[in-house]
Amino acid sequence: MRIDVVSDVICPWCYIGKRRLERALSAFEHADKVEVQWRSFELDPHAPPVRQEDLTARLARKYAITMDQASAANQRMTALAAADGLPYRLEAARPGNSFNAHRLIHLARDHGLQDQVKERFFAAYFCEGQAIGDAHILQSQATAAGLDGTEVKELLEGDAYAHAVRADETEAAGREITGVPYFLVDGRFAIPGAQEVDTILAILRRAWVKSAVLWEPGPR
Repeated sequence: MRIDVVSDVICPWCYIGKRRLERALSAFEHADKVEVQWRSFELDPHAPPVRQEDLTARLARKYAITMDQASAANQRMTALAAADGLPYRLEAARPGNSFNAHRLIHLARDHGLQDQVKERFFAAYFCEGQAIGDAHILQSQATAAGLDGTEVKELLEGDAYAHAVRADETEAAGREITGVPYFLVDGRFAIPGAQEVDTILAILRRAWVKSAVLWEPGPR
């Protein structure tokens, strides 16, 4: 059974959704038969590699709210993340373009390291104040997650996997996905948003039963 997860490395709910999916899978009886694939989605596709304003200022400007309101929103998100064991430091987050990060995540898939690279990028951005759009940061974080440094450097200097990122985004648009995270289980069961663990687990079990019914041999 496959789970396709549409997400962005600069989406705070996406990291929370990853943790909740992991907890659901830890309780799922057939987790060893599940393959998770991370699909690309850009929340800020026209961003420069690194924005000069911090995340609080970015939120205030984007949603036309005060700095105090934006700061309070970050504090609420930090508390939510902490409940899932994630030590967010949103005041230190450095927003920017995530396109190259997504290209590296596709590279990582070919090496069986997609989850490790996705996790490292999430942690770097949300918990460590790293600028995930900066090529030097991407180089160090991707190699720390296990990718070959030379291969990472060559990717960042070229356009490898750009088509794969665009294909993911085209498919997401075709499914009318406008918010992330978005989980698609077995190609048929959608989970929009970072749902609670019990909700995710229930859908996994339902998908497994439906899949088993579909594959049952008919009468001879």
